[in-house]
Amino acid sequence: MFGTVFGYTTRSLDGRNLGEVAVVGPLTPGVEWGRLWGMARTMCRPSEGDSEHARWIMAQANRSFTCGSDVVVKFPRGTWKLARGKRADLGGYCMRDHLWTGNLTVEEVTQDQVAAYESIYRA
Repeated sequence: MFGTVFGYTTRSLDGRNLGEVAVVGPLTPGVEWGRLWGMARTMCRPSEGDSEHARWIMAQANRSFTCGSDVVVKFPRGTWKLARGKRADLGGYCMRDHLWTGNLTVEEVTQDQVAAYESIYRA
């Protein structure tokens, strides 16, 4: 999405492992989680609020994951850490109840890998 590498994962709130929480955030150093919400404000109608912006963010993350491309990397068991940013209720949109956004780190991803993915968009 626009030269910045974003991560997307799910979390479950109980032992059923349903993944009812979507977690989305930038992996690119120096890019803050607020960029997601700024992009959503730009792409949505001016009259729409946070709930529609959250659905837009979720739609982009879901589209990237399901459509995929050479720049999508899947870690079945990665160590994801989220610095809390902003949360929103999705009400079941894209099969998720909640959206948590913040700055992400994934221990299995090196900064060189993130830079390589960024370069694909800048080429």
